[in-house]
Amino acid sequence: MHSHTLEVLGLELAFKAEADPRRIERARELLDERYGRLARHGGLLSKEKLLAFLALSLADEVLLMQEERGSTDKRLRELLGNIEKVAD
Repeated sequence: MHSHTLEVLGLELAFKAEADPRRIERARELLDERYGRLARHGGLLSKEKLLAFLALSLADEVLLMQEERGSTDKRLRELLGNIEKVAD
């Protein structure tokens, strides 16, 4: 398990995780970029509200990806079933 210490949105975080350090850094960069974009367009919103919008945005992306994966998995199962029928 790797130990990590990094600054995320002005907060210093220290934690241990199995994740690849490069992936953690990419995640930090993604948060900084998305937060910066929200802050530029968010006017006078508080940091807490910006973080809540950031969390909602990321959660929505996860849900969309899960739906897409489910659709892709279903389609793959259908195609494999068709291949098995033709092979028999």
